[in-house]
Amino acid sequence: MSAFPYALQEDDLPRLGLIVLQVDETIEDDFRHLFPPHVARLHVTRVSSGAELTPDSIAEMKRALPDAARLLPATQPLDVVGYACTSGTTLIGADRVRDLVTGAVQTRAVTDPLTAALAQCHSLGVARLGIVSPYIASVAEPIRAAFEAEGVTVPDTLSFGEQIEAKVARIAPRSIADAARALAQRSKLDAVFLSCTNLRTLDILAPLSRELGLPVLSSNQCLAAHMAALAEITPATVAAPLE
Repeated sequence: MSAFPYALQEDDLPRLGLIVLQVDETIEDDFRHLFPPHVARLHVTRVSSGAELTPDSIAEMKRALPDAARLLPATQPLDVVGYACTSGTTLIGADRVRDLVTGAVQTRAVTDPLTAALAQCHSLGVARLGIVSPYIASVAEPIRAAFEAEGVTVPDTLSFGEQIEAKVARIAPRSIADAARALAQRSKLDAVFLSCTNLRTLDILAPLSRELGLPVLSSNQCLAAHMAALAEITPATVAAPLE
């Protein structure tokens, strides 16, 4: 049997890699919306993670991170790789995440939701940030400390006290919005951050920002914006943070 001739066709679209927790049911859908096929090539890999997010399960994920990164396409260097776990980055460390990823896959840049959120806070001049987290204190409190270590005061936080990821992915957006409202009502804030890539926040960001008169940021929105900036592309608009 003779081989049928074919032509090769390359494209110059930016190439994005996304490392998603095995149990995350939210961020991949969000990123497919924010980076449609005509904007970027989005390649997703999964990293092993426990059904519950705890300091111990995050330590296990750290060991699995290089293997997950190696599963991203290696035909040419990626423009940006995002590690999609806010709490994981906080406990592992953003620098360590970058080293683990760049040691396993060729990429021009690496980012994560914590680094991305800090970049957006600094860009917007946010000095006082309220944080909504789904997690137990041992996972949620280090996030607060990480922001304050970078000069962003966190005067108030709210947590749902959950650690089972299947439940986190199903927390109703209205409950998340109610938590953000409660923070804004009881504390003087410059912005609210909805922390966790598995929370369903995409559709509430813009209306909640308008209602509160504050920028309402999320892990997924911040990560997408930072990856887009690093790759010099424009993602689909999620929310226009108030200046």
